[in-house]
Amino acid sequence: MVSGGNASSLPLVGGSTEPTIRELSRPGRRASKYPKLDVPEVEINHPAIKNEKAPLPEVSEHDLVMHYSRLAHRNFAVDLGFYPLGSCTMKYNPRFADFVASLDNFSNTHPAAPSEFTQGSLEILSILEKYLIEICGMDFASFQPPAGASGELTGLLIIKRYLENQKLEHKTDIIVPDSAHGTNPASAKMAGFNVVEVATDERGMVNIDDLRSLVNENTAGLMLTNPNTGGLFEEEIATISSIIHEAGGLLYYDGANLNAIVGVCRPGDMGFDIVHSNLHKTFATPHGGGGPGSGPVAVKSFLKEYLPGPVVVNNDGEYEWYTPKHSIGRMHGYHGNFLVALRALVYMKLLGKEGLDTLGSYAVLNARYLSSKVSKYLPLAFDEPCMHEFVATVKDLKKSHKIKAYDIGKALLDKGFHSPTIYFPLIIEEALMFEPTETQTVETLDDLAESIKLIIEELTAPGVNLSDYPKNLPVGRPNELIPAKHLTVHWGDFELLELTE
Repeated sequence: MVSGGNASSLPLVGGSTEPTIRELSRPGRRASKYPKLDVPEVEINHPAIKNEKAPLPEVSEHDLVMHYSRLAHRNFAVDLGFYPLGSCTMKYNPRFADFVASLDNFSNTHPAAPSEFTQGSLEILSILEKYLIEICGMDFASFQPPAGASGELTGLLIIKRYLENQKLEHKTDIIVPDSAHGTNPASAKMAGFNVVEVATDERGMVNIDDLRSLVNENTAGLMLTNPNTGGLFEEEIATISSIIHEAGGLLYYDGANLNAIVGVCRPGDMGFDIVHSNLHKTFATPHGGGGPGSGPVAVKSFLKEYLPGPVVVNNDGEYEWYTPKHSIGRMHGYHGNFLVALRALVYMKLLGKEGLDTLGSYAVLNARYLSSKVSKYLPLAFDEPCMHEFVATVKDLKKSHKIKAYDIGKALLDKGFHSPTIYFPLIIEEALMFEPTETQTVETLDDLAESIKLIIEELTAPGVNLSDYPKNLPVGRPNELIPAKHLTVHWGDFELLELTE
């Protein structure tokens, strides 16, 4: 039984189980004290109000701080170690950007305030739009989408509204690569399109012959990311663009993988009509905990009037909100996640043009360096030069030692590294997807590769129980199927359930 006020640091190093906040609770202890009422007390009689005291834990401020500090340090975080998650871009976020975003004039601005009172904030969005459309090779942008998947849906709704206005309602098919992120077909379906899957060739790129066979009078467009989800640049992008446009379709760019091409090439120059970019990935705004994010959508000029509104316009130095003529409507309660956009602008300003021009080159350099190291121990999915990420496969180890990608990911935690993305793309058996980003040092990349080597040696040794990994963390390997299949939520007193597979 844990005593109240236990200040032991053992849970931090895995020596014991951290008590719950309720176990630390003792009657009469408190972490805060409210001032006396300076207004008349009013009795509220309402059936929803309970007379009994809320069963909240009672702990001292010190115990409260220690408890949650210990829990925080039991978690893996971008400030503590390397996240090589492919397709996620978990890179360092400059603290200066957080500082700027926390300034009262920004953080306390109400989104419903009249434009004449928010000129500074509107100017920020206008400048960021200018930078973003230059980077992407587009003409106009909207910052309403709060994340990447929302940006995808926005782009597809724009395509749908445009085709309707052009009396092309028969164009109902969106082509999506079989290697695409799952949000691509989901977004297309949500927008009301039929999803048509195009195959990947042996090199890991869009199969051009298959694409030609799929395109017809019903083709509304193609969703594509370039570099693709295998980390490879689609060399035939000009041909792909011609095939889609000749059929009267539009080309949509999933800009979650923008890191590799910033300062090198632009989606607009490849032939794309619509682009969404993830500010919370490429442009280093906080990424974690489910948000907040920002997935602005940029378009060529012929699609300007279809953007979700309102958008910012500059009328001779005075910034105003404008709702496009054929707007698909709002994609957010107000104007997107403004403070995330602000952080992105600060990041761009910190790097400057020279820094942004080299961002993609460093991302590619790090990925190719790491892939050359990892490929000594795990075969790569495709024998092609990668861009900012690459995919290795554990299929050979699975056949020889029953080792899975999942096992490699768990064992890496013991070495101080977060797991790379596992089992994605789905077309690659036992996939491990690595994205080192441009912010990691060569020493860190060397350590990761060496750790993979040591892990394989450990896991292939005789008598090893794979389920023992990770061994050195406060939490080992929980059965993830149980909570997924038997989700039980209780409000109030906790109920312990014994679940079996």
